[in-house]
Amino acid sequence: MLTTLQTAYSDTRAADLAWTLGREPLPALAVLDLDLAGAGLQMRLLGASHQVLLEEDRGTCSETVACIPGSSTPLPLGVSKRLGEWEYEFAARVETLSEGSFAGRAQELLALVADHPQGLAGTFPGSPHAFTAMLAQRTEGQVRWRTWHAYPQEGQLVVTRTRVGVRKTAAVL
Repeated sequence: MLTTLQTAYSDTRAADLAWTLGREPLPALAVLDLDLAGAGLQMRLLGASHQVLLEEDRGTCSETVACIPGSSTPLPLGVSKRLGEWEYEFAARVETLSEGSFAGRAQELLALVADHPQGLAGTFPGSPHAFTAMLAQRTEGQVRWRTWHAYPQEGQLVVTRTRVGVRKTAAVL
């Protein structure tokens, strides 16, 4: 699903993104609710990036990657945590592209997500290549999602990937 987000485009920077787990739902500009084989997943586009809420019999997980005033946790390159019965893995990277490459990559990503049944993308008014996009899937008992946050004024694309799955216990001999 592709939507135009009804908010003023603010000139934020990739370096302003912060990451948190366990945050309550924040006001969203667009929401997509998915049922992924018994796991309820809500993808939320915020005025300042994304939030994903996962709910399953084993528990809940809330991931927020956004420009949040006063947040003290910068966007990490990688995180691996135990959340109850789950293993949570998060990775992020920043791609810096030329203006022409950025425009092409933006079009490619928006086309990928726009018609995908498990995809949500929102473009910001004021810049044709300012967007946040998300894509989710469930495979082999794991829920995975990828996100893309575009900052055309910097030529930067922040790419994240998350995996949440049942924690593997060590075999007893």
